[in-house]
Amino acid sequence: MAKATPLRSGDELAGVAARDATEHVAAQMTLADVPLKTFLNEVLVDYETDEITRLIIDEHDLAAFAPISHFTVGDFRNWLLGEDATAESLKALASGLTPEMVAAVSKIMRNQDLIYVASKCEVVTQFRNTIGLKGHLSTRLQPNHPTDDVLG
Repeated sequence: MAKATPLRSGDELAGVAARDATEHVAAQMTLADVPLKTFLNEVLVDYETDEITRLIIDEHDLAAFAPISHFTVGDFRNWLLGEDATAESLKALASGLTPEMVAAVSKIMRNQDLIYVASKCEVVTQFRNTIGLKGHLSTRLQPNHPTDDVLG
């Protein structure tokens, strides 16, 4: 999956980045043909030794996943960009997706695709201010470090 990711220095340092644009595109094309079920049947991190993997697999909602269970990563991308992917259908599907499925599809999407799909989602949160309303630009300030202090 790292070879399908846009070039990042961390991937280069780890030795997992694509060597060139040709290898990058080949990795994206290969990833697009991977069935989504593969991410459930062949976990990337060992189920027996990793608590997070166990949690993801144990909490995965097969009923929510069922409508797209026959998709490849590429089919999922096309569905997300189509008219059938609405705020309601995405919300219903959310518990049927694993982080690896979402990461895989993001690696074969352009920035414009990601922005378009994100625009279909509406997540409004309220605490000190309201964030997420359509037609509004909102910001949320948060500390970057546990010792950051409001007073400086």
